[in-house]
Amino acid sequence: MWSLQLRMWLLVTLLFGIIYALIVVIGRSFLHVGDFSFYLILSIVMMFIQYMLGPKIVEWSMRVKYIKRQENPRLFQIVESLSVAANIPMPRIGIAQIDIPNAFAFGRSLRDGRVCVTSGIINLLNEEELKAVLGHELSHLKNRDVLTITLLSVIPMIMYRIAWQFLFYGRRRDERGSNTMLIGLAAFMFYFLTNLLVLYASRIREYFADRGSVLLGNQPKALASSLYKLAYGAARMDKESLKQTEGLKAFFINDPSKGRKDVLQLSQLDLDKNGTIDASELAALRGAHIRLNLGDRMMELLSTHPNMLKRIKKLSEYR
Repeated sequence: MWSLQLRMWLLVTLLFGIIYALIVVIGRSFLHVGDFSFYLILSIVMMFIQYMLGPKIVEWSMRVKYIKRQENPRLFQIVESLSVAANIPMPRIGIAQIDIPNAFAFGRSLRDGRVCVTSGIINLLNEEELKAVLGHELSHLKNRDVLTITLLSVIPMIMYRIAWQFLFYGRRRDERGSNTMLIGLAAFMFYFLTNLLVLYASRIREYFADRGSVLLGNQPKALASSLYKLAYGAARMDKESLKQTEGLKAFFINDPSKGRKDVLQLSQLDLDKNGTIDASELAALRGAHIRLNLGDRMMELLSTHPNMLKRIKKLSEYR
């Protein structure tokens, strides 16, 4: 756990160090400070708008319908008990009218928290597995992950604006066009790098939320089994259904678009082939060494979620 926290702090420091260094370089050079300030302010305004309108966009895209206690007492009781254990305000509970089995959490703050399950998950998981999934989502709220990722995401956005400004406009207004071109190329390279770092931050937050679910009293095997079932459920969906949530899959507990690949990996752990991962199967993974091929490593590098086999391996280490 401390290793994850250290990596997260180092990552945040690196990201803000990069943007600070670039601002200093530009500020001390020949560039038009007014123009740069405008794009910096524009990026921050866009981030603020995204942060304020984000919940409404998610609700609309996921077709979320908020429910009352009497409509689903079981779901309310699970979320309520987990909220007490996590010591956070009771979030609003919604059901997303989409078939892909999954769950997600969002909101601007702890008091604005919302936890949703999709209609496809309701009858797929048993109560222990559903509780583990919801524990993961409430951990995202407790850790303020939405705010963290939103703040970090503005850095690649700023880099992109700087790159666009100096690659396509800076040369027209400055006789030292070659220098502005170099600044633009450097900013574009940093845009690509910082985007990868933000994805890495997102993957770290998933590990944190998994650990958070366990700390709320859920069994690692229950979360492992739920991830296996959710991957299997996503693998059975048609491509059109998966495309509908493509832009919002970072909110989900796992990446539905990788369902088929995840099932192939996790089926190796299901030794008795009963569709779940029990305590003994999880324990067998604890001492195993996970090796990913180049394709899997590249896919993880460009993903918001960790490789599923590595993720389950991490769960096996929790007691």
